[in-house]
Amino acid sequence: MGVLAQRERKWSNMETIRVSTPEDISAQRELWSLCFGDDGAYVDNFYRTYYRPDRVLVLEEGGQVRAMTAWFDTRFVIPGQASVPTAYLYAVATHPRCQGRGLAGALLAWADQHLGELGMEAVSTVPAQPSLHRFFARNGFQECFTHSQRTVVPREDGPGAGGLSLVPLSPRQYAALREERLKGRAHITLDEEALAYQAGASALCPGGGLYALTTPCGPAAVCTEGMENGQLLVKEFLAPPGVEEQGEQALFPLLPRWSGILRCPGDAVLFGMVKWLSPKGQAGWDGSQTAYLGLAFD
Repeated sequence: MGVLAQRERKWSNMETIRVSTPEDISAQRELWSLCFGDDGAYVDNFYRTYYRPDRVLVLEEGGQVRAMTAWFDTRFVIPGQASVPTAYLYAVATHPRCQGRGLAGALLAWADQHLGELGMEAVSTVPAQPSLHRFFARNGFQECFTHSQRTVVPREDGPGAGGLSLVPLSPRQYAALREERLKGRAHITLDEEALAYQAGASALCPGGGLYALTTPCGPAAVCTEGMENGQLLVKEFLAPPGVEEQGEQALFPLLPRWSGILRCPGDAVLFGMVKWLSPKGQAGWDGSQTAYLGLAFD
């Protein structure tokens, strides 16, 4: 289906929406920096580990790239129903001087068409700011993905690591463990390439990485990443039932830079949104439910 996908559309006399080319990278990086403020090493990691020209869509106005979105090839697993091809839209950005003119909406509309032609049955995204949930809702997205985030406090009488240990994992190993821990839960899968991008982002801070935490009930999946203050965020914690607290307490001695902030499955935080591109994809999903996205490279 990808061979037949439309690669460009003339949106108006001045605007063209198209699949990117390598010549666009400099303009993409400028947009990324202006809109998100990420440093060069973080952006370098994307272009080193996941970037391909066909994985970035751009809106060009007067010969200048004014809006962009990257996309990740994922699947929305609905237990007992389906595994739906889903494009995760990432780094949706419009040049600050061009915001408020509908460019991002036009780009998203063409992305729906283009990604549908590639076989995607849904698109997902994580709005960069709470106010952007309203923007994406106006463009057909609905709330779907949640998690819990809390600050864990070390117990004074805690057992320390208690014999537990952290084992570094490759992206492929982490993907397999992640799927094992999310079995039976509606969620977004991440393949080896996407997790290589996460591993690269994690590696920018000492202690960041993809790990298995050994526990008496089997390994927990742990992803850590640095924050702006130099401390670590446990970006994903997927533990076997019954050992969550023990595992959390063990992380303090094992991750000296850990801030205590931890994310795990739950419904406390509205996080990501979904838009269905086909009735077939939506057929197995009850819109009143929530699902887990987890690692969104946010």
